Amino acid sequence: MKEYASDKLRNVALVGHQGAGKTTLVEALLYNTGAINRIGRVEEKTTVSDWDEDEKERGSSLSTALIPLEFEDHKINVLDAPGMTDFQGEIKNAIRVADSVIVVVDAVAGVEVGTELAWEYAQVYQQPIIVTINKLDRENANFERTMDSLRLHFPDYKFIPVMLPIGEEANFSGVINLLTMKAYYGPGKDRSDLPAELQDIADAGRTTLVEAAAEADDAYIEKYFSEGNLTNDEIRDGMRKAARDAYLKTVPVFVTSGVKNIGTVPLMEALIVYVSPPTQRRVTVIPASGEKEFLTAPQSDEGPLAAYVFKSINDRFVGALNYFRIFSGNIQTGHNYFNINHNVEEKFNSLLVMRGKEQLPVTILHVGDIGVVAKLNATKTGDTFTSKAKPLQVTRPEFPEPLYTIAVNPKTQADSAKIGTILTSLCQADPTLRWRQDPDVKQTIVEGMGEAHVNLAINRAKHLGVGMEIVMPKVPYKETIAQTHSDFYRHKKQSGGAGQFAEVHLRLEPNPGGGFQYSTQVVGGVISQSFLPSIEKGINSVLGEGVVAGYPIVDVKAIVFDGKEHPVDSKDIAFQIAGREAFKLVFEKAIPTLLEPIMDVQITVPETMMGDIISDLNTRRGRVQGMDTLGHKSIVTAQVPYAEMMRYANDLRSITGARGIYTMKFSHYEQVPAHLTQSIIAAHKAEQAAAST
Repeated sequence: MKEYASDKLRNVALVGHQGAGKTTLVEALLYNTGAINRIGRVEEKTTVSDWDEDEKERGSSLSTALIPLEFEDHKINVLDAPGMTDFQGEIKNAIRVADSVIVVVDAVAGVEVGTELAWEYAQVYQQPIIVTINKLDRENANFERTMDSLRLHFPDYKFIPVMLPIGEEANFSGVINLLTMKAYYGPGKDRSDLPAELQDIADAGRTTLVEAAAEADDAYIEKYFSEGNLTNDEIRDGMRKAARDAYLKTVPVFVTSGVKNIGTVPLMEALIVYVSPPTQRRVTVIPASGEKEFLTAPQSDEGPLAAYVFKSINDRFVGALNYFRIFSGNIQTGHNYFNINHNVEEKFNSLLVMRGKEQLPVTILHVGDIGVVAKLNATKTGDTFTSKAKPLQVTRPEFPEPLYTIAVNPKTQADSAKIGTILTSLCQADPTLRWRQDPDVKQTIVEGMGEAHVNLAINRAKHLGVGMEIVMPKVPYKETIAQTHSDFYRHKKQSGGAGQFAEVHLRLEPNPGGGFQYSTQVVGGVISQSFLPSIEKGINSVLGEGVVAGYPIVDVKAIVFDGKEHPVDSKDIAFQIAGREAFKLVFEKAIPTLLEPIMDVQITVPETMMGDIISDLNTRRGRVQGMDTLGHKSIVTAQVPYAEMMRYANDLRSITGARGIYTMKFSHYEQVPAHLTQSIIAAHKAEQAAAST
């Protein structure tokens, strides 16, 4: 691939709901630029974007693909992001490093939950938005209905068509360009005169377009009022400014069919003229002072280096690949660059531009470009390359908390030795994926944004040589007591030699919110001071494994108030055993109870589905804290036991037809209802009995 100066670069994130046709649209764009000689199909597993084996198997994009398009002496870096809400991290990072967001909307389905999520992220990073209404060739496709859906869901925005469709459904054959007032059939490489029956519609559309462009600049408004028109260049400039204006909130709208390759060339032309060069991007950085500041436009090759790593791949065959966007400065092959996050220098021996999985070597990338570097040692997703002389760190996005949890077991002893290393590597590459060893439930826990997300991680671990079995995670309950009780335990052992003797009198008291506390009230020297720590050690050996259900013990006061010892047979181990057994004995008689984690949950669904959501929450022992309305959406906040939310992602998708989203975070622990406590304890005892047979 040839070298491109910054003013010839454009960076766009292609986002939208799953199934909106983003990947097929990219295929058409590649075909029109001559990069491929046949448009691939998702169902045939032949697309450039979905090159990963897991993506081919599922028939869906699971990670962001970098697709550079060379068109009219420009390079358009297209970041084809997945549409599934499970992969929010990929979507967010793609939008973070782009300079404009292309939202692809299905002309049949209209705005969907993935559309809204991408729109929200574009707003967070103040990115200009362009819409393309895709799949206009499908049965029941309707341009005006889709426009109404956009206006309904995003009422603060003005949607201004730049292209209008010629026909719909099976009759969709081309587009009208409202700038040139010409018709473009098929891909749109050649122009024709407008059909006479569409002239009035086109005239009205152009008037709306010119007025929207004029609003962005006082000089354009004056010219429009005095002359009644603007030049095409002025319209393009005005629309570009209007799209970036936080108050005007103007969205240019295009129409396409990726499958039929209709309207795709005008879309690429638009990406050049309606998307600003990357040197105009403002980005938040943290300099050596530690105070956040902005890299203001224009950035240049001569500026201090700031290159952000937004994606990492660790493939057994491809090796380690790190995708980065240069916000300031330039990067050249063979040079060393400072990773400020890990305080190490990394040598860029292999500088690449990726097109799907195809690797295209380059020697230099200028400010604003997106590239890939292979085989670095310490670099991970979210890191920044900079210079030691003037260090700058690009701020990382804030990612949502995990929503879906699984537990994993290594399949073999060899897998057990590598499981930690591989899971750590996967989590460093994906900020929305986490893993931990949970001592409370004694399981290896993997957390992600949904079932597809965590299953993909398990498959990738398998590709890297580690097999894992998925099991249902246990709820991290805690054991405690409901009332005060006291009793004693005598440990006596004679085996022919030196014996063991210890007697401990113990009282347990509830200690809500105070954790575990140990104290003594022994008087008269009935137990020597040297044995009191031994009793505590014995009790501590029980706290982690529990007494009645196998969960850690919290919020209990243990008071040793009496006991006996033997001048010869009493020793440390005897009092450890007596303390341990006395604790178990008293705990079981002090009305043992379980505490469960309670989660703060916020659910966003269409208004018509709020009743179904509240009814479902009631069956989950949820307590609704509030309800709110935002546009056409209802937002329900509730507190729900974690045990009832472990597979909620699947249930919510089923209830809402994938139109609902939710967030969840830990709030506090509460007592489990008595009837559920007994069933949990009974299940634990049955499990122990089965394990002992």
